[in-house]
Amino acid sequence: MIVLWRISTLCNLACGFCAYDRRLRLVRQESDPAEVERFAALLGAYGRAHGEDMLISWLGGEPLLWPGVLALSQRLRESHGLRISVTTNGSTLHRPGVVEAMAAAFDEVTLSIDDVGEAHERLRGWPGGWRRLEQGIARLVARRGAAGGTPKLRVNTVLMHDTLERFPALCDRLADWGVDEITFNQLGGRDRPQFHAGHALRAADVAWLRAQLPALVARMAARGVRLCAHDAYLERFEASASGRAIAVANCAPRRPTIFIDEHGRIAPCSFTIDHSPMSTRDIRTAHDVTALRARLAVRQSAAVCADCPSTQVFAKFGT
Repeated sequence: MIVLWRISTLCNLACGFCAYDRRLRLVRQESDPAEVERFAALLGAYGRAHGEDMLISWLGGEPLLWPGVLALSQRLRESHGLRISVTTNGSTLHRPGVVEAMAAAFDEVTLSIDDVGEAHERLRGWPGGWRRLEQGIARLVARRGAAGGTPKLRVNTVLMHDTLERFPALCDRLADWGVDEITFNQLGGRDRPQFHAGHALRAADVAWLRAQLPALVARMAARGVRLCAHDAYLERFEASASGRAIAVANCAPRRPTIFIDEHGRIAPCSFTIDHSPMSTRDIRTAHDVTALRARLAVRQSAAVCADCPSTQVFAKFGT
């Protein structure tokens, strides 16, 4: 089971495509640490009882700004047998002791990097950020070498009309840095529609990407980097670019994840969270975890599911 958990809506960067851009006037929310640890312990008990691998993946905002996340993650790994992952903008890697703590806390680290050099810095509102990323990743790679390959290092990229042509160059640079895996998303429009209108992938962009990917996947593989680019995922890109809906009536067989937000609400995915009445506080025993997937399977939103945007359903991590 993979649990995607958005633990904070606080962020320190200014990304024009993101709902948690630091410039936006929002009431920022964070998860209750005690409730997170309680529910995570139940997941660990369930995993041990059923022999199932359990991965919790912290999302944000910027999850590494959540107080105590590194120490909590290490406890969950060591005391409850859970695997722990995080998706981060990398802005805290320069802080003393953070890289070392991340190596002890996480099985996987995903860095969000969208372009090369100053172009990435402009997208993220982060002057000097590219150099900090390069230095931080170098330290993580060195630490991983000393720790037997943990954590796995992944980079996820948001592809846009105006950044797409530099994606191959970005992949080459990331391979130079020593990452293990590269994934990508198309720019979504639900968070910031005005930004999306000017930067979304066009049909011609998706056709260009399809043509480039076989050689790029092979080139990355030769360098020891897995570039995820499944046909079903690219079909979702094509449909989005052409305005064609893809309905998914039952996502459960295709979706390996559940989603929890900063309030503790549980849903099949982030897009259906506002339609879910279920909370982590409703799950009191490991037996309740057993029934969780079945309970979620019937809680879907027709409006969203009529054109499913979930990357998990469309094999983002496939090749």
